[in-house]
Amino acid sequence: MTGAIRRSRLRAAVTGGVVLLVAAVGVIAAVGFGGGADGGRAQAGSVPPSTATVTRQTLADSETADGELGYGTTRTATAKLSGTVTALAATGSTVRRGKALYLVDNEEVVLLYGGLPAYRTLAPGVEGADVAQFERNLDALGYSGFTVDDEYTGATADAVREWQEDLGLTETGRVEPGRIVYADREVRVEGQQADVGDLTKPGQAVLTYTGTSRVVTVELDVDDQRLAKRDAKVTVRLPDGRTVAGTISTVETVVQAAAAGANGQSDDAETKIEVTVAVTDPKALTDFDQASADVTFTVSERRDVLTVPVAALLALAEGGYGVQVAEDGASRVLAVTTGLFADGRVEVTGTGITEGTTVVVPT
Repeated sequence: MTGAIRRSRLRAAVTGGVVLLVAAVGVIAAVGFGGGADGGRAQAGSVPPSTATVTRQTLADSETADGELGYGTTRTATAKLSGTVTALAATGSTVRRGKALYLVDNEEVVLLYGGLPAYRTLAPGVEGADVAQFERNLDALGYSGFTVDDEYTGATADAVREWQEDLGLTETGRVEPGRIVYADREVRVEGQQADVGDLTKPGQAVLTYTGTSRVVTVELDVDDQRLAKRDAKVTVRLPDGRTVAGTISTVETVVQAAAAGANGQSDDAETKIEVTVAVTDPKALTDFDQASADVTFTVSERRDVLTVPVAALLALAEGGYGVQVAEDGASRVLAVTTGLFADGRVEVTGTGITEGTTVVVPT
């Protein structure tokens, strides 16, 4: 997500099971029920005017958060070599494996694929996961004569010399970490952080990049981590009102840097959960650039269950909940077991509770 990390605006679609029952208690006192799983005592009188029907439906516990349309998380390529920037990949261009992101002293710094950053010089005798990652890339670029494993051998060095010759580099057979930038896949150059002619030093930002696919990014508070499940299905509402289906593709923990407050003191750094959503129809996102979108996460779902309005629940003196059933000009209180709360309704089961039953909704 480009720019400053924004606080997610979560709008709870459910009450979480917290029900205000003050008015309901008054209704129970008025009907004077005996209470119990057997349904209590019937009460004579006219049916109260505020009623609802027990319905059979699917309940979904969902929450909606603000998302941002774009190309996903913006990352920074930092220099690991000292020298002069002599070329930079153009903003908006796509860089693929084996191609240069930028040049230092007119020598290429190339993109390779992998999740482990280059952190040490690779040379004969070195072993490890970083060796295996580099050799997979070397093999994918068409160089051969070595075994792709976690050992950097003399055969690997020979293949590296061929690679270096093709890049116009000194043929050392060793791979310096400053010559490589690793990313998960091909990248889109988001912006240039240096100019041609600038002097570089280790740690200096050179350019920023993102993925190449249009996605939706959402930042959640840590307390809402339960929503962020990889491969979970979500619904995305676009700025023009259309909705598209999506899937959570990545979930990352990010730290928002402390910002200076109005009094000159720094606020505490915040930890966020960054969720990337890939939509099933990427073409639906092509007309929007850095726009906002609503993302609805479905936490749980109950299909084909009986439900009543949450406001119909009554707190029973002996514990638990009940509903006041209106039938044949009279009413009685039946005990119920509650399930999922969602969209102002609650799942209920209990003796005498059937689809179409009329229940009182206290006001």
